[in-house]
Amino acid sequence: MHIDPATLPRLFHGGAPGLKPGDLIVPGPPHVVDGCDICAARAAGRDYVVPGVGVIDPPTGRPDRVYVTSDRPYALFYASRYVLGDAYTVQLTADVEESAEDFFPTWCAPYAVVTGVISRAVRLTTAQRGTLVRRWGALEDSRRRATLGIRAGHAERAALDEDSPR
Repeated sequence: MHIDPATLPRLFHGGAPGLKPGDLIVPGPPHVVDGCDICAARAAGRDYVVPGVGVIDPPTGRPDRVYVTSDRPYALFYASRYVLGDAYTVQLTADVEESAEDFFPTWCAPYAVVTGVISRAVRLTTAQRGTLVRRWGALEDSRRRATLGIRAGHAERAALDEDSPR
């Protein structure tokens, strides 16, 4: 499905440090930070599962694409996975696809153009990471419910109905 880049919201990308407006972001090998279990699993083509939340940052299905998001905290997460990684505003110009891989709003294309720098040397606090992981879990649950055709609260109502006298 063709997506007109002009119809997309403001887009962000978190990743390699040192880029400036006008630079191109192109696909590359998975980024692995020493001691990062998520990075190691992703690079090995495996899912990393957080108990109670589910899969976090699975391996990409399109290694030939650059991924961008309209969710700034999600981009900051990716920037924080680099040693001194940066977060950028970006623009996509061609061959844009909506990504079905992420729970956050995400698109991919063969490359992205940096339009601005929003943060250098991104580091997230434990609280910021916790908030993002909780949002990740809620978005995953929402998608699962939508896929199964379950409205929010339906399971809770069903459980109450089971306890009600008949």
